[in-house]
Amino acid sequence: MKGRTWHTVVTLVAGVTISLSACAGDQGTDTDSFTVGLLLPSRVIPRWEQSDKPLIEAHVKKLCPRCTTKYANAENDASTQRQQMVSMITNGAKVIILDTADTKALRSSIQEARNEGVPVVAYDRLAEGPVSAYVSFDGVKVGRLQGQALLTAMGDTAGQKNIVMMNGDPTSPNAPSYRKGALSVLEGRTKIARSYDIQGWNTMNAHADMVGAIAALGPDRIGGVLAANDSIAEGVISALKGAGVRKLPPVTGQDADLDAVQRIVKGEQYMTVYKPFASEAATAAAMAVALGRGEDLGDIATTTTDSPTTRRIPSVLLTPTAVTAATIGRTLVKDGVYTVDQICTPDLRPACDKIGLTR
Repeated sequence: MKGRTWHTVVTLVAGVTISLSACAGDQGTDTDSFTVGLLLPSRVIPRWEQSDKPLIEAHVKKLCPRCTTKYANAENDASTQRQQMVSMITNGAKVIILDTADTKALRSSIQEARNEGVPVVAYDRLAEGPVSAYVSFDGVKVGRLQGQALLTAMGDTAGQKNIVMMNGDPTSPNAPSYRKGALSVLEGRTKIARSYDIQGWNTMNAHADMVGAIAALGPDRIGGVLAANDSIAEGVISALKGAGVRKLPPVTGQDADLDAVQRIVKGEQYMTVYKPFASEAATAAAMAVALGRGEDLGDIATTTTDSPTTRRIPSVLLTPTAVTAATIGRTLVKDGVYTVDQICTPDLRPACDKIGLTR
């Protein structure tokens, strides 16, 4: 995400305050000196490198000034990520924060890390294998927020309209939760005319599938689009505009990318789901530093999660928030995600004034 600034030094998680110094323990930061490995899945979604990476690095440094964060990006390739994980372990990482490119493919690597005494914190996506901790957002709630927003935008005639579902990458463990949440709201209340799984959450793949939906249904017979995230929404909107649709149907999103927020200001995208990445990053850093010090996660984890391979993983599941044009100011701007000036470029100033987004 471009231009994102953060001011959060204390993270509120499910009603529990996690101070950035909470995990200092009795050992003291002066004697700490170990490596935290950070493995992120791709560069396709802007948040990974523009938001999550610097936030995690900053929080690790705050908690453990003499610790080092070593970073690698898998470029959406599970084989690459396996090699990166082996390299992290071989080069002495004491704990690894992992957002897996493929949950099943990394299972054996996570087991190898466990065998070497290297705990793994599953970040954003729940990896299979013996992970030691997990932090993410309530994926079912994300889908419900998207589905409800879409119905609200379509109004009383939602039952007579066709919608297109543009779901997330089928290899992502989060995508089924988003879809499940959306369907719990949409089924029986509107007509799902087409449904696609978008490989790699890729904008161009979403564009191609939306072109197919438009060809099958007609450009003027689509009442709304459930797009699983903002990269997918970008491809959907591009396809609709390319087909000559002047009055765009409501399109959902997720991640609060700056480009998406600006599309919301312009009236091209109806909503996005804001997931406070500063909270997620702070929690992951706190978990990683605690595990690196050999400490218990009882003061950090607020719940447990079961994966297909591991039961009762200490977890924190954060709460997402729907953002529309009317709520940008009291969510994203209030939380310091973006400033009004970052959102309201000169060409968007009239649109910002219209929705009351002022300094």
